[in-house]
Amino acid sequence: MVFALGVLLFALGIALSIALHEAGHMWVAQATGMKVRRYFIGFGPKIFSFRRGETEYGLKALPLGGFCDIAGMTAIDELAPDEEDRAMYKKATWRRLVVMSGGIAMNFLLGLVLIYGLAVGWGLPNLDRPETAVVGSLACVSPTQGPGPDFALSECSGTGPAEQAGIRAGDTIVAVDGAEADTFAEVAEKTRNSSGPHDFTVDRDGERLTLTVPVEQAERWVQDTPDSEPRMDTVGAIGIVAPPNVVEHSALSAVPASFGFAGDMFTMTVERLIQMPEKAVDLWQAVTGGERDPETPVSVYGASVLGGEIAEQGIWEAFVLLLASLNFFLAIFNLLPLLPLDGGHMAVTVYEHIRNWFRKLKGLPRGAPVDYMKLLPVTYVFIVIGGAYMLLTLTADIVNPIKLFP
Repeated sequence: MVFALGVLLFALGIALSIALHEAGHMWVAQATGMKVRRYFIGFGPKIFSFRRGETEYGLKALPLGGFCDIAGMTAIDELAPDEEDRAMYKKATWRRLVVMSGGIAMNFLLGLVLIYGLAVGWGLPNLDRPETAVVGSLACVSPTQGPGPDFALSECSGTGPAEQAGIRAGDTIVAVDGAEADTFAEVAEKTRNSSGPHDFTVDRDGERLTLTVPVEQAERWVQDTPDSEPRMDTVGAIGIVAPPNVVEHSALSAVPASFGFAGDMFTMTVERLIQMPEKAVDLWQAVTGGERDPETPVSVYGASVLGGEIAEQGIWEAFVLLLASLNFFLAIFNLLPLLPLDGGHMAVTVYEHIRNWFRKLKGLPRGAPVDYMKLLPVTYVFIVIGGAYMLLTLTADIVNPIKLFP
């Protein structure tokens, strides 16, 4: 039941993201004096529509996107007599660019709002959390640990073995008894199998120090394998805590943190977008029986299923983060200078402006608008390739979906 609810909520989140994207175009177009004929969510047969002023609003049967019909978006559009002076292609360059970027800006804004809600409600993932064994904080060693699901540590007092030995927050543990440890997990494993005094080598501001730490014994829940049941065991502990996975924020501190986190997500999304062509091979392997790479793209269907799985586990913060990342992807993808994407129309507009600027320097009149009919072959190629990629991704999501949880 929760899974189905999660799938439905995520699908509605996607629909809302698309609706707001198109609304961004519409609102800016209306504000800059252009005529918006139609605003529809979906494609195909019309389910219903209504008219407000000069714009028809409605819903269509196929939930595959949406569109905002602006009069004279290109010079090949047929115009009614009252639309001639309001045609988009006749407007100033800055007006056209602002209108085309309105949907992109709306997705960025929605993603930022979701991240802010995440920061205030749950905290933001610590993307700067190092893989090396950096000591986040020091603590006493709790003698035992409570039962699941939270496995809370029992109360303790005083200083722990690590702090007694002189280890400080910010130190990086690089070896235990001379054996190198590259990650926090390796340090934890070596510590669990220890008892009594042991040498821990730390890197402190570029200087290596070897400190003798009296490892204490404590009862902890351990798992022999990721799929095995937890069992209570007596293990070694020294009272060090890794940097937090999540950084909590107040309503005020969440503002700059959200912008910083959004910037990091923007960078990661661009990197993923660049990798998309090479991921086609991995998707094909997944469809033909190979293992599904969790880093491969997902379709709208696949993202909704992932949203349902996350909701079923009760990890609503991950649900919000996934929806925010989807909005950043929609924004950045639409920036690509390819028709029929927003970025393609923006590229045409910029080209016309630069061409007319050079013509003006030569004393020539403005050139005619770009003939979109000549661009149709390139547009069709992109649509065919993009459609094939979407179909491949959808097929992979059906026959070999990504599994977040065992």
